[in-house]
Amino acid sequence: MTEMIEAEQLQHRDSLLKRLARVEGQIRGIQAMIKRGDECESIAQQFSAARKALDKAYQEMLICLAEDAILSPDQSNQEKLMQLRAIFTKYT
Repeated sequence: MTEMIEAEQLQHRDSLLKRLARVEGQIRGIQAMIKRGDECESIAQQFSAARKALDKAYQEMLICLAEDAILSPDQSNQEKLMQLRAIFTKYT
């Protein structure tokens, strides 16, 4: 059972790192567009795409935090709910 959880955690980590690498590439592309003097609208479109990609990565991280709270065997259900509330209050 723990091997399956560890495999899922590795998969989530790899997925998040790939997503962040794509965002990094988008940001580098935006920098290049600005240096070239590309149209503002084109740059704005790329900013929007990068923001959405970063937001998606952030959502995945929040899901990870929530899963950790929910799956914690050391806490009561009430403590888990309190932790989830704290996560969403602090990070959203």
